[in-house]
Amino acid sequence: QVQLVESGGGSVQTGGSLRLSCAASGHTYNTACMGWFRQAPGKEREAVATIYLSFGSTNYATSVKGRFTISRDNAKNTLYLQMNSLKPEDTAMYYCAAGSSCGRWTTSVSYNYWGQGTQVTVSS
Repeated sequence: QVQLVESGGGSVQTGGSLRLSCAASGHTYNTACMGWFRQAPGKEREAVATIYLSFGSTNYATSVKGRFTISRDNAKNTLYLQMNSLKPEDTAMYYCAAGSSCGRWTTSVSYNYWGQGTQVTVSS
């Protein structure tokens, strides 16, 4: 089992920044990738970014490319999402996820473990 705990959400104005953190614990040795998803009210959960732990390679959704940066501190077993130039459409609950295979990084089923989420609200 892997436990994931997100933090760092909050309310900011358009153009502001936030950094989300996801602390991982438990049997993390099987984790191949970690990612961030988000879900806005009335919308489906969507992939935001993922990082493959072996090589450090990353993928981003088109809507956040150039504004968001995913990273991981292996020593702290913590995943981060630096979010800059935030827009109202970034408002959502953000979830951290971890997977042991990560075949298709944009699909929820590729991830075995999920955090409870942290709310991000961007006002205009």
